[in-house]
Amino acid sequence: MKFIELFLIAVSLAMDAFAVSVGKGFTLKRVLPRHALSAGLWFGGFQALMPIIGFFLGSSFAHIVERIDHWIAFGLLALIGINMIRETLSGDDDKLDSDFGFRTMIVMAIATSIDALTVGVSMAFLRVDIWIAAAVIGVVTFALSAVGVSLGCKFGAKVGSRAGIVGGVVLICLGIKILIEHLGLI
Repeated sequence: MKFIELFLIAVSLAMDAFAVSVGKGFTLKRVLPRHALSAGLWFGGFQALMPIIGFFLGSSFAHIVERIDHWIAFGLLALIGINMIRETLSGDDDKLDSDFGFRTMIVMAIATSIDALTVGVSMAFLRVDIWIAAAVIGVVTFALSAVGVSLGCKFGAKVGSRAGIVGGVVLICLGIKILIEHLGLI
């Protein structure tokens, strides 16, 4: 997997965390450095951890499904992307408040990183260096989450709703690209 593809996956995975960070920022009257740091560490940390867990789960059965791995990667990325778009369009976003405490942040960090767990499973089939992938995903999510809090405070929730759609479309397109490459159509 090329770095640009990994970077696009990282940005796509970070969209949920970015959207939540924008929402969190929207609830603040003033953004303090600790708000941006908290969002970045929670969301970036979980986004880095989950692909590693998924990778090792996927690696344990990768040899069994090597002939259909590209279909699995396509299916997982497409489902994640479709789900991101569906959730964004449905407006079922949880009401956010300005609490950055442990209980609030851990629940949101887990919820926004479930997709990264599934992507980690796909990466096991693609034989990606999971440590580099997890680092890129974590750093990108950290940065976008920290920025999201500030943007949310300044501009409101408008950016957050578009972020989920863009992330979903990018994941679907990457899944299609993987499928086309493995089928030899490119």
